Amino acid sequence: MSGDSVHIPILSEEILELLGVSAGKTIVDGTFGGGGHSARFLEAVGEAGKVIGIDRDPEAVARGEQKFGSRLTLVCESYIELPLILQQLEIPSVDGILLDLGLSSDQLADHNRGFSYLATGPLDLRFNPEEGRPASWYLQHMDERKLADLIYQFGEERFSRVIARKICERRRTAPIKTAEELSELVQRCVPRSRGHAIHPATRTFQALRIAVNDEMGTLQKALEHLPDCLKPGGRIAIMSFHSLEDRLVKHAFRNDPRLDVITKKPIQPGEEEVHRNSRSRSAKLRVAERTH
Repeated sequence: MSGDSVHIPILSEEILELLGVSAGKTIVDGTFGGGGHSARFLEAVGEAGKVIGIDRDPEAVARGEQKFGSRLTLVCESYIELPLILQQLEIPSVDGILLDLGLSSDQLADHNRGFSYLATGPLDLRFNPEEGRPASWYLQHMDERKLADLIYQFGEERFSRVIARKICERRRTAPIKTAEELSELVQRCVPRSRGHAIHPATRTFQALRIAVNDEMGTLQKALEHLPDCLKPGGRIAIMSFHSLEDRLVKHAFRNDPRLDVITKKPIQPGEEEVHRNSRSRSAKLRVAERTH
């Protein structure tokens, strides 16, 4: 485990304001990551309040425990388990919930996890290395058509069929085991246009990560259950980085009789924040309030 987090929290001021974080409140950071949002929450709620951090990544939790100690309640689990976590903590309901669905910069920087197309280590991509199968297993065992559909659906990659075919051809003799190997293969399949900011392998890595961690399924189930964890007047804020996620959140907020939509349009980072942190560019924040 590396030392301090290198992750920069996105839209932190907007989240504090829209969640109404203030002294004495109980706030859940359902995707703790580098702890940037949790740190701001702790300042705002003061000694009379409480912040609960949740993350599937054991390294993120260990890093957070080292940094925050007993000031913060940290749980190594998926945010989908929040109802059970609150029950175990004997907390009937909370004032605010944040889900930041983006990948942590700490995970991207860890070459042993394979989250980045620049990584040189194993192609794992699991938030919790103790759960499920690594991405390399999917590339070795998944049917070519299913693999192409996965890359297209979750990565919105136009060249998904070419990529899947090349992966399946390659695995007959030398299966892809590292992030570097996958990145090199995808770069040979995807033409890179001039001035295009996105690396050719970005969408494929994103698609595999979403599939390996069942991110869409987890979010869908959470959207059904998390509003019940809020007090009347409590708010839930979800920041997404993918059009499929944002669409899920938008429709769930609009169609849930328990919720009143606060953000009619998603909040996005301004030019200054994008300049400071290029990874914030695709962030979309939506907020809803529990009505009864």
